[in-house]
Amino acid sequence: MRFEIVERDELLKFLLKNLKKKSRDNIKRLLKEEQILVNREVQKQFNYQLEIGDIVEIDWKKERGVKRLKGIDILYEDRDIIVINKREGVLSVSTGGKKEITAYSLLMDYIKSQNRRERIFIVHRLDRDTSGVMVFAKNEETKRKLQDNWDSLKVKRVYIAVVEGKVKEKNGEIRSYLKENKGYKVYSDEKDGKLAITNFKLLGVRGEFSTLEVELKTGRKNQIRAHLSEKGYPIIGDKKYGAKRNPVKRLGLHAYILSLKHPTTDKIMEFKADIPEILKKYTNKEKSR
Repeated sequence: MRFEIVERDELLKFLLKNLKKKSRDNIKRLLKEEQILVNREVQKQFNYQLEIGDIVEIDWKKERGVKRLKGIDILYEDRDIIVINKREGVLSVSTGGKKEITAYSLLMDYIKSQNRRERIFIVHRLDRDTSGVMVFAKNEETKRKLQDNWDSLKVKRVYIAVVEGKVKEKNGEIRSYLKENKGYKVYSDEKDGKLAITNFKLLGVRGEFSTLEVELKTGRKNQIRAHLSEKGYPIIGDKKYGAKRNPVKRLGLHAYILSLKHPTTDKIMEFKADIPEILKKYTNKEKSR
C-alpha cells in the first residue's frame, strides 16, 4: 500500500487517518516492526514530519507472509516506474513460442495482485544471462517518455564484468562502430556500424581473471560483450563472444547502477543492484608476493 503526501502532516496522524481499519496500537506495532517506509527508508518515529511529495509505504509482508518474487527483487516503485534487480537466467520479456517465466510476467502478476486494472510496460531489456537493474513503466505515457527520450533521461549505466585474462590497463575507452550479422552476433564494422563507446576501469585481478567496472556511453545491443571480446578479454561464460572458461557457471556480467532523470518529476535518481556474491570475489585485487 502506497500514499503520496499532498499536505504536511505527522506520520502517526497520517496513518491513523488513512488506515481506518487499524487501531492506534496496530499502527504503532507497524512502526516498531519497521513496516512503515518513507521515501523507501524505514521510519519508526511517530512524530516524523511528512512533506508534500513524500511517498509513504506500508510493507505488509511480515504480517501476511507475502512470498518473495522468484527471479526478481523490487528496488523501487512509485506511480510511474518500477525498478527491479533481475537475476541471471530470467528473460526480460517473452521471445514468443512457449509460455516462459520472464521479468515482465513476474512483475505483471505482482501488479495485478494489487490492482487488476494496473499494467506495466517494457522500457529496455537485459540479456537472459545478465543480472541487474531494469526499469519498467507503469503507464503508457511514462513508457513513451522513457523510450522516446532514453538517451537524454539516462544519466549513467554501469556494469560489472568478470573477464578472461589479466587486464593491464587501469582504465580505458573502447570506441568502434558496431553491427549485427545474420547470426545475431554483434561485431565492429567501421563502414556500416553504429558508433559505440564503452569506458572501463580495472577493479581487480585474481588468477587468470579480471573484474572491470564498465560504463556505457552508448547503448548498442551486446555492446559490452562485443567490445571486451574484441579487445581480447571476453566475459566469462560468454561462448558466443569467444569465452573458453566459466568458473561461476553463469555469464559474468551484472547491470550494477542505473541513474536516470525521473520522467515525471525530473529528479535524478540512482538505482543500484548489489553485485552477486559469486562475482564479487573477483573484484579483490591479488595480494602481491
